[in-house]
Amino acid sequence: MRLNQIRVFLAVVESGSIRAAARSLEVSPPAVTKSLRQLEEELRVRLFERTQHGVVATPAGRAFVARARVVRSELRKAEEEFAQFSGEGAGSVAIGAGPTEMTLIVPDAIAAFRQQLPRARVRIVEARRPTWLPLVRDETLDFAVGIAPPVKLDSGLAFRPLFRGNFVVAARKGHPLRNARSLAQLADAEWLTLMPRISSAGLLEQAFSSAGLPAPPPPMIECESFNGIVAVVARTDMLTLLESRLLAMPVARDLLQEIPVADRLPSATHGIVARADGPLTRTATAMAKAVSVVARRLARRQ
Repeated sequence: MRLNQIRVFLAVVESGSIRAAARSLEVSPPAVTKSLRQLEEELRVRLFERTQHGVVATPAGRAFVARARVVRSELRKAEEEFAQFSGEGAGSVAIGAGPTEMTLIVPDAIAAFRQQLPRARVRIVEARRPTWLPLVRDETLDFAVGIAPPVKLDSGLAFRPLFRGNFVVAARKGHPLRNARSLAQLADAEWLTLMPRISSAGLLEQAFSSAGLPAPPPPMIECESFNGIVAVVARTDMLTLLESRLLAMPVARDLLQEIPVADRLPSATHGIVARADGPLTRTATAMAKAVSVVARRLARRQ
């Protein structure tokens, strides 16, 4: 199996046709077809099926995509590191971050990183774990910083904890329920969640269950943007669970207030998710170190 065959295979997968792949690679369509045929012969599986709309990957082809992308990514990393050693390149890093981490960690980490590597290229993907986890797995992202997964990661990935965050009940300033001191007094309130229902509803259910209360009605509104949730809560009587550090951010503290209930509320562990079977590049290592420094500083402020 040759690296060029992998490049051709991925070009066909990502373009959806032999001709489009040939144009992107600046080769002839017969050359692409020949490379694919040789790859299929070596792997002893059929990777594509022809349709009236182009070609589509077979189940074996789809299984091979993730492996091929890892190979391509590792080759790109090697090329960048050699360029850095020769002084011809500044390197690049791609990271994923959830809304909480994007607000609390990434800006300061970027500032510190750019002081060290001002010419390095940086890509940031702000998304939830279901989005960035497969991108870390296939090395589209070097690593991601987010909340610990609820289940054990597969053996190809590793989670390194950085700090814990405690949740509080947040409402607009002057909210009618601002003097409540228990979740029982908030049982009939409407809730807006920062996370997808599969995890955020779990936080609400956990909080109410710990207080010996029935689960609240499912949230009618879900938002995956920190700024968005602040704006909506500030204009309505909805309540939300936010990490206490987020409530202290300038964008939130001028509009929202904590309802300091006596009940115990959930917490979350934040950390870095990266592939377990390969080292980060020098550039990605510098970024991960910057993230860790900012996270340690946050941990000391808890």
